[in-house]
Amino acid sequence: MLPQSSLLLVASLLAALPANADGIYTKKSPVLQLNQKTYGSLIANSNYTSIVEFYAPWCGHCKNLKPAYEKAAQNLNGLAKVAAVNCDDDENKPFCGQMGVQGFPTLKIVTPSKKPGKPRVEDYQGARSAKAIVDAVVDRIPNHVKRATDKDLDKWLGQNEERPKAILFTEKGTTTPLIRALAIDFLGAIDVAQVRNKESASVEKFGVSKFPSLVVVSGDEEPKVYEGELKKQPITDFLKQFASPNPDATGEAASPAAKPKKSKPSKPAKAAPKVPVVPDDEGESAAAEETPEAKPVQVPIVPPVPTLATPESLESACLNSKSTTCVLALLPATSEPDSALPSAATDALSSLAEIAHKHAQRGTHLFPIYGIPEINSASQNLRTSLGLEASDAVVIIAVNARRGWYRRYSQAEDFGLAAIEGWIDAIRLGEGAKEKLPEGFVAEPEAEKPKEEPEHDEL
Repeated sequence: MLPQSSLLLVASLLAALPANADGIYTKKSPVLQLNQKTYGSLIANSNYTSIVEFYAPWCGHCKNLKPAYEKAAQNLNGLAKVAAVNCDDDENKPFCGQMGVQGFPTLKIVTPSKKPGKPRVEDYQGARSAKAIVDAVVDRIPNHVKRATDKDLDKWLGQNEERPKAILFTEKGTTTPLIRALAIDFLGAIDVAQVRNKESASVEKFGVSKFPSLVVVSGDEEPKVYEGELKKQPITDFLKQFASPNPDATGEAASPAAKPKKSKPSKPAKAAPKVPVVPDDEGESAAAEETPEAKPVQVPIVPPVPTLATPESLESACLNSKSTTCVLALLPATSEPDSALPSAATDALSSLAEIAHKHAQRGTHLFPIYGIPEINSASQNLRTSLGLEASDAVVIIAVNARRGWYRRYSQAEDFGLAAIEGWIDAIRLGEGAKEKLPEGFVAEPEAEKPKEEPEHDEL
């Protein structure tokens, strides 16, 4: 039977290990939650550009990305899809492997291509900020808006005469994300064009006096001018008078079992036909990415922070006169031998483990990082000697016994990866104030005993 101290050590180590957990996005999150089946129906077969995050709930970088990713989802609402796949879920692991996921978080931008169900998939390599993510996705929104001129507007109006035509008269030379998104919403149901204000014949034909103006031409009826706010939802409601948007735009595709909602347009709406995914008419020629055969995901194993469970091991590793910099996580006591550590302690250990793993993969030098459980009697001595909190709190310090200094991590309410990594980087660069270790804190090496003279000559 293991001694009590060993049981406590094992419990501390197990608490530091990554484990299966619920996803980091709640049902109320603006981020769509996907599995392999819903990826096909909501993303691969969609007319919309999407960005998909492949993540693990225990991944510190994934947790740090969450606020920016949710903000990007809010900003892209109605323009593109923002989704996530929990690769720690056993059901999703084969799919994550199939998608080529080798680390977390992995972000992939999915853009419709010529082949329905075979979109173009590319890794997102930009900054992990909401603005950078939004900009990258907006740049890839397909453009189904015809740029019409005085020379070709009548010809365009004569094509697909059964379909209503929406014309945006604008001073802008570029096609905005909003009008591109509306063209996708009504793809195959309403054709959309954009006409510059300098096309005087077209402007005069439709009596346009202000810019921007949206005009809809439907059959033999008089053109109707939109008078409302230039926002997506009210414009969508206006266009519904002439045709129904695609199911993908209404969200019905997200819930196959849901009954379609009945709308009450001012006149009978023309049903939108089933529309294949088509490339944007700007002529992008990228081929669809072929989906490889499914294979199990190779989830990167992040080794837990090693633990120094005895005063002797702590002294040998970090607290003798020859020791260089160590980072120590002083762990709080648990009420029972098999109790899990508090969430703050597990967050701290997770962040430290990921930082150490990252440097190990890069082959860059990083000083050793250790967890010091409360069962190590030297832990209480450290807290007392350095004036740290009581044993019910997790404390992170850096100590250099050879140079006689220590530095404490001060952001005790934030044990996220970004915050701790910034603190460690500052230490590596020699930045920040350091405190002097108390006298007698560092163990001096024992004096070597003189060798006894042999009684006979050594061979």
